[in-house]
Amino acid sequence: MRDRITRRSLTRRALVGALAAGLALSTSGCGYNRIQTLDEQAAQAKQQIEVQLQRRADLIPNLVATVKGYAQQEETIFTRVAEAQRGLTGALARPGGGDPQELANANDNLSRALIPMMTLVTSYPQLQSNQQFMRLQDELTGTENRIATSRSDYNGAVREYNTLIRTFPTAITAKVTGAKQRPYFEVTNAGAREAPTVDFSRPGATTPAPAPAPAPGAPTPAPR
Repeated sequence: MRDRITRRSLTRRALVGALAAGLALSTSGCGYNRIQTLDEQAAQAKQQIEVQLQRRADLIPNLVATVKGYAQQEETIFTRVAEAQRGLTGALARPGGGDPQELANANDNLSRALIPMMTLVTSYPQLQSNQQFMRLQDELTGTENRIATSRSDYNGAVREYNTLIRTFPTAITAKVTGAKQRPYFEVTNAGAREAPTVDFSRPGATTPAPAPAPAPGAPTPAPR
């Protein structure tokens, strides 16, 4: 009787083990594990982009403050940069992380807003040689390079993941498990691809100063 119970126990264990092995083979064969691996890889790459974007957003206020110390009259330029910086920060603060395309658009808006300000810097040699400005500019450049690398890594991971869940037989598993395609980190606003116009009519100003009004009783100059 005891031998029979022992044999039944061993048989049950063997059956459970066989089922477990079969399940592992089936999930591996249908690509489930691969889908999860690539999805996690893309998620981690997206986090790296967000880390670098946050770093860039954090650098902007100090950079603006430094430039503003030399060109306080350029309030319109600084306001646009501040608005673009808040737009990027807001996209990063979305619950669960920002949408990659929203982040790409917000980051592009900030890049475009910075162009007039960095062009303005060329009108102030003392600012260009300012140690704090030079340090911030170097940090910003390094951060932008890391954003480019992270963007490439993320888009590569997304391409591999999206291709996998569209390929048979993995596509069947993706459909059953609800795996969805991931968006690329790319600018979707076609209008944003046009470079902004920068026009400084005189050093340190974006518009020419109005002509002074003639003094009372002074003769009006003849038109040319």
